[in-house]
Amino acid sequence: MTSTKSHIAENYQRVLDRCNAACLRSGRSASSVKLVAVTKYAEVDWIQTLVELGIKDLGENRPQQLIQRATEIPLNACWHLIGHLQRNKVRPVLPMVTLIHSVDTLRLLAKIDFVAKELNCQPHVLLEVNVSGEAAKNGFSANELIANWDKVLRLGHLRVNGLMTMAPYSKHPEDSRPIFQRLRELRNGLAAKSPESVLLPELSMGMSGDFDVAVEEGATMIRIGNNLFNGLESTLAQP
Repeated sequence: MTSTKSHIAENYQRVLDRCNAACLRSGRSASSVKLVAVTKYAEVDWIQTLVELGIKDLGENRPQQLIQRATEIPLNACWHLIGHLQRNKVRPVLPMVTLIHSVDTLRLLAKIDFVAKELNCQPHVLLEVNVSGEAAKNGFSANELIANWDKVLRLGHLRVNGLMTMAPYSKHPEDSRPIFQRLRELRNGLAAKSPESVLLPELSMGMSGDFDVAVEEGATMIRIGNNLFNGLESTLAQP
């Protein structure tokens, strides 16, 4: 195994160990949490290494980069769009993705439903909730989502699988706990007022800095980038 591959493998094992420990603390099965590897700044060979290690769920922030990588990299992988999606990018994105995490407005949701009808597909989506209320973050407010839930349920050409959020940046992971608790409570409330066919099983929350807390609070998907690639230098542009 090359030094790059062994480095990624060691990073991945550390993430798994932390995730498994968080599951144990919260009385959950490790299989109840899916790791989505965020490949935004990853080199192609790093991504290929992830798949070789057994990571099949890959997350991209930019629609255009997701389309390019899903088309050009011959991988048996499931691509997740975790970043902002503009309505004019819906049509080329839908055939490429397994799950869109970041549906943040009713207009975008309606556009996805409309295009899905034309393409004769049923995309799976998560609704992004701005739990913290930060002006710089996209997403529904909790009150907005509750008030418009009947409109969401009337859209028949997509499947809402659950909710997603991003906690405010903090050096202290515990600061994220109330955010994750509130997303879980919101999901539970919406599920309770939905038909039995609408299960809302997924909670996409937790990133490299706070995923342990997210798992303890019920995350079913964690979005991990930095912790997988620590110690590697990418030639891709950094923000």
